[in-house]
Amino acid sequence: MSLARTSTNVAASRYDYIVVGGGSAGCVTAWRLVRDFGARVLLLEAGWPDDHPLIRMPAGFVRIIFNPGRFVTAYQSEPQSALGGRSVNILQANVLGGGSSVNAMTYTRGTRADYDRWDHAIGGCGWAWADLLPHFVRLEANQRLGAPYHGTSGPLKVSDAHHPMTDVSRACLLALQELGIPFTPDINAGDERGATCIQSTTYHGERWSAARAFIAPLANDPRLTIKYRSPGVRILFEGTRAVGVQYGVDGTRRTTQAFANHEIILTAGAFVSPKLLMLSGVGPAPHLAAHGIDVRVDLAGVGQNMQDHNDATLAVSTDQNYGYSGEDRGWRMVVNGLQYLLFKSGPVTSTGSEVTAFFNPEDLAGEPTVQLYCMGTLYPTPGSRKAPPPGATLFANLIAPKSRGSMRLRSSDPIDPPIIDPGWLSQEEDLRALVSGVRFLRRLTQTKPLQRMVTGELSPGAHVVSDGDLANYVRNVTSTNWHPVGSCRMGPDADPSAVLDAELRVRGTDNLRVFDASMMPAIIHANTNAPVMAIADRAVDLMMDVQKLRSPKHRREDAQAVTHLG
Repeated sequence: MSLARTSTNVAASRYDYIVVGGGSAGCVTAWRLVRDFGARVLLLEAGWPDDHPLIRMPAGFVRIIFNPGRFVTAYQSEPQSALGGRSVNILQANVLGGGSSVNAMTYTRGTRADYDRWDHAIGGCGWAWADLLPHFVRLEANQRLGAPYHGTSGPLKVSDAHHPMTDVSRACLLALQELGIPFTPDINAGDERGATCIQSTTYHGERWSAARAFIAPLANDPRLTIKYRSPGVRILFEGTRAVGVQYGVDGTRRTTQAFANHEIILTAGAFVSPKLLMLSGVGPAPHLAAHGIDVRVDLAGVGQNMQDHNDATLAVSTDQNYGYSGEDRGWRMVVNGLQYLLFKSGPVTSTGSEVTAFFNPEDLAGEPTVQLYCMGTLYPTPGSRKAPPPGATLFANLIAPKSRGSMRLRSSDPIDPPIIDPGWLSQEEDLRALVSGVRFLRRLTQTKPLQRMVTGELSPGAHVVSDGDLANYVRNVTSTNWHPVGSCRMGPDADPSAVLDAELRVRGTDNLRVFDASMMPAIIHANTNAPVMAIADRAVDLMMDVQKLRSPKHRREDAQAVTHLG
C-alpha cells in the first residue's frame, strides 16, 4: 500500500521556496536563498543531522562506508550482464550535507573541456568553464592556492589532505613521475593531467562539509526551516505548475504538505530526484502508466542517461607499515584517537588518500580516462577479525565512461527503493580502459621508489597476466566511486530526451527545477562534489536573475572575480 494512502496529514505550511534534499546542492541552494535574498526556505532532508563525531573526523569516513549505519542508504543494483550477472551495492548519503558529510573529501573540479562540452551541447547558454569558474572561486576558502583560479575567503574550506604525507604516498608520487606522468601543482585550473597531492574539504584536522560551510552559519536564522527524516513523497501541482511538496514526517508513514510561494528545487540526487518526478507524474508515460500513476508531463528522459565512475583495484603487501596499516587497531588506535582529541593532528586527520593522478594509460599525452588513488593500507576482508598485513591499495577509477544506465520506479509506493541499473562496462571501450588502468597500476608498483617497499601483489595476483584474465578480474571487482549523475539531464529544446532546460527548469512544468548532479549532460572527469556545489550556486543566480537582484556589494564581488580571470 502506498505511503500517501496510509498517511495522516497535519497542518500545511507555506514558504517562499522548498528545497528537497539536504545534500551538497541543497545546502548551497538554501544558503544562497536565505543569505542573499532573504527568502523563507524549507529544506527537506530524508536523513539525519550531521552531528556525529565520526562525520567531523576525516578518517571517520572509512568506518562509515565499511560499517554502513543510519548515515548511508544502501541500494542494490539490478544484476549487471556485463559483470556476469553480479549485482553491486551502491551507498548514498542519508544525512545533512549528503555526500560531503560521508565522502573521502577529495576536492576536484574536472576539466575545462567537460564544461565547454556541456555549453556546446546546450547551445552556448552559460555552462562553459568560464561561466562556472567564478562560482568555484566564490565558494572556496583555499588554504594554499589563490587567484586567479581559487578563492580564499568563501565558506567552503579546502586544504591539503595529508598530515604529513605517508611514505607510501610519497613513493607513489615519485614513481608516477618516473613513468612519465608529470607533477601538476594545481589540477583544478582547467587541465587536470598529471600527478598531485590531493586537496580536500578539510580544515584544521576536521571535515568541512557543505552542511558545515553553508548551513551552520544559518543556525539561528528563522528564515531557514530544516525538517529531518522528511523525504519528499510527491510534488503537488495545479495543472503543470508546482505549488508544494508532500513529505514524510519523522521517518514514519505519516505525511504532511508544504507550499511554496515561488519555486520548488529538487536536490535529492541522481537516484531520488528522478524518482520524485516520476512519482509526481513527470516522466516516461508508458512507465508511469504501468505503475498506475497519472501522467502529468510525458518526459522520456527522466531516469535515463545514468552515469557513474566505476573502478578497479590492485593491492600489494609491503615489508612494513608505510602508511596506515594497523593504525585503527589496538594501542595504535587509542594513541591516534588521543592525539586527535587533544591536538587535532595525526592519522585521524588524514583522508587516507593523499595522492591522485589523472592520465590516459593507453596514451599519456591524451585526454585523461583514469584517475588514480593511492591508499596506504589494505581494506579489511568483510567479516574477518584478523588485521590485514601491511600494504597499500591502488585504484584505477574510470572517469570517462561510455556506458550508460538508468533508474526506474519499482512501484508507486514512495517507500520502495528505485530500480537502479548502472550499466557498467556495457561498452567494451570502458572494459579496455580499466584493464589498461590495472596494467598501469602493476607497472607503478614495479617502479622505484615504490618497488622497494612492495613484497608481493595480493590482487589480482601475479598469475593474472592475459587481457582476458584481467578483464575477468575487472568484471569481478569493479565497484562504484559514488558519483552517479545524469538522470535528469540538461539539454537543448530540440532534444526530446532532455529533462531540463539551460536554467535547470523541468520541461513542461512551471516553478520546478533540479539543481543536483542529475542535471549533468555527461559526467565530468573528476570527483563530483565540488562541481555540484558550483552548479547549485550558478543555478540560484539563474533562477533569481542575479544581475538585477543581487546587492551592489555582491555585484562588485562578481566584477572583481571576472577581473581576476583576465
